[in-house]
Amino acid sequence: MNHEWKRDRYTISTNRERLDLNVIHGFLTQSYWAAGVPVEIVKRSIENSLPFGLYDSDRQIGFARVITDYATFAYLADVFVLEDARGAGLGKWLVAAIISHPELQGLRRWMLATRDAHGLYRMVGFESLKQPDRWMEKHEPSLYVKL
Repeated sequence: MNHEWKRDRYTISTNRERLDLNVIHGFLTQSYWAAGVPVEIVKRSIENSLPFGLYDSDRQIGFARVITDYATFAYLADVFVLEDARGAGLGKWLVAAIISHPELQGLRRWMLATRDAHGLYRMVGFESLKQPDRWMEKHEPSLYVKL
């Protein structure tokens, strides 16, 4: 089931058919966290997660996706608002809508990684890891360069 949130001329929607893969890939391939990501990887990542498109009328201006089991865990990923649409609180609204999504209620743990948006995520309850020594990762930062 698709969900929508509206504010003035802006819409947030989980409708996959509205997503503009060119906008999403264009931003992600230039981002610090997914530089050079192939379009096929972006497409597959969207197919296997809960996507949120942010729109100014019909033009996609933002995106995020949640990787989840819908029961206990969610990972918030690929959050962005295009540069020319920033400054109107749309990123805050997008993250708040994601957290309020009816199918994502009652989850025991949410995770994300960010280099520079800690304040945004703290506004909706995220905190730094209390026990980082319990967490591990397998990270291959140059993977997309190899593809």
